[in-house]
Amino acid sequence: MTVNRMVSIMAGFMVLLSLVLAQISHQIDLLHPTWLWLTAFVGLNLFQMGFTGFCPAAKVFKALGMKEATNACGTTSSGKGCC
Repeated sequence: MTVNRMVSIMAGFMVLLSLVLAQISHQIDLLHPTWLWLTAFVGLNLFQMGFTGFCPAAKVFKALGMKEATNACGTTSSGKGCC
C-alpha cells in the first residue's frame, strides 16, 4: 500500500464520517436529495480508489490528454519512464 493510496482512504473516510456525524447530530438530512450527495459520492470514490487504484476522474483527465505526474527521476507513478 502506497502513501497516496492511504491518503485517499483516509480522506474518503473522513468525508464520509463527517456526513454521518452531521446526520446523527441532526445538522443535515441525508434522506432528502441535496448537493450533499455529491460530497458522499466524492468520499466514496476517494475511499474505493485507495483500495482498488481505479479513479474515474483520472480516466477522464487522461482521455482529455493530461499527462501523469513524474517524480524526480522522470518516471511516472506507474513506474514507467526513462530511468
